[in-house]
Amino acid sequence: MTDFHTHNDVDYKPALAGARAVRQVRRRYWLLLVLATCGAGAFELLNTAAATTAPATLAEAPAIAPVAPTLTSTNITVANGDTLAALFAARNLSAADLQAIMDLDQAAARLKRILPGDVIHVSYTPDAHIQSLRMQYDEGHNLEVTRQGAVFSAALTDIPVTVVTAYAHGVIENSLFDAASRAGLSDATTMELIQLFAWDIDFAHDIQNGDSFTVIYQRIHRQGQAIADGPILAAEFVDGSKVHRVLRYTDPAGLTGYYTPDGRSIKKTLMRAPVSYSRISSGFSLHRKHPILGFSRAHQGVDYAAPSGTPIMAAGDGRIAFEGYKGGYGKCMVIDHGGGYSTLYGHLSRFKRGTHTGMRVKQEQIIGYVGMTGLATGPHLHFEVRINGVPHNPRTVKLPDTAPVLTQYLADFTSASGNLLAQLTNADDTRLASSAKASAGSETAAH
Repeated sequence: MTDFHTHNDVDYKPALAGARAVRQVRRRYWLLLVLATCGAGAFELLNTAAATTAPATLAEAPAIAPVAPTLTSTNITVANGDTLAALFAARNLSAADLQAIMDLDQAAARLKRILPGDVIHVSYTPDAHIQSLRMQYDEGHNLEVTRQGAVFSAALTDIPVTVVTAYAHGVIENSLFDAASRAGLSDATTMELIQLFAWDIDFAHDIQNGDSFTVIYQRIHRQGQAIADGPILAAEFVDGSKVHRVLRYTDPAGLTGYYTPDGRSIKKTLMRAPVSYSRISSGFSLHRKHPILGFSRAHQGVDYAAPSGTPIMAAGDGRIAFEGYKGGYGKCMVIDHGGGYSTLYGHLSRFKRGTHTGMRVKQEQIIGYVGMTGLATGPHLHFEVRINGVPHNPRTVKLPDTAPVLTQYLADFTSASGNLLAQLTNADDTRLASSAKASAGSETAAH
């Protein structure tokens, strides 16, 4: 028993200690295995991350863009005696750049003829190399010179314009041109005003002091300055007790014309005076003593005195029925306008080159020139209007209108012209109110 117990005591304790030792070894083994596995994964992850990020931070890093040099801009104003070379040298700007710019045809054409008052805008780098140059090339364009690398290029760019609506009113005291000038109208707009009303008003004889006009027109501005007048949009002319109005209208088809407020075209099929003249030297008369022949006979037209060589226009569309020498008329032309209407032009110095019998002509087309051929005491145009062969007074005969606003566009015309008519009416109301206020002020001052 003793041996048994001794054996057991001796054998049991080592076995127990060995089991514990084995368990400890196993725990350490699995712990090391887990740590080794995790460590390897972490290491691999670190290697993978490094492999992924390293190219982005080293091999594939974007290049840093070069910093653009700071530019200095200046305006150079040209004075009397200045040359471009001297102006650039005074600012230490690159002479080589200037020469390269001057070699550009479009730029050189303008830069070689700089004028006092010209302003040249230049941008350049700290080392005085030109990057851009700009100046006004002509009334409507700028010259733009730009640099790309070492190469310059030049181009013309439009100077923007703005269109504004302008208003003018005048009362005739001495002459229409004097009143128009005082109202701020240019000669070109004044002539347009005359042409618009010439179908109904004889500006050489019918107008008188106290007659007035109102004009709504376009003015074209560039860089804040008025540079030209655009077309007349609406106008009113008060001739004694008669009020004449015209309106500019462009229909949906794109056709532009001038019409009365009820849509009738202001143009007639025939002009009453197809020449610019200084006076009527002889009117229409059934009994006039002929200045050369010395006896009375009918004067079947109107004589418009004008300097020799003054252009004569066709009074209307038609076909030349006669061109040649015709007795007392001298060099003469007859135009058939259709519908029984014809016009005769006498005492011409010569015909327009290229005209001939049978040729079709358009209204206002030049057909000849004022002279004094045939029985004439001075240079003038003898002008006749005939209806079915019967002469009528060109100044008073009722002339047919040209085509009115088409029926399908009348509603559009009424809508478009309403604003212009309102502006004319408002202008008249403003003018009358101003006149009344001025009169009241004068009366108060008198008292």
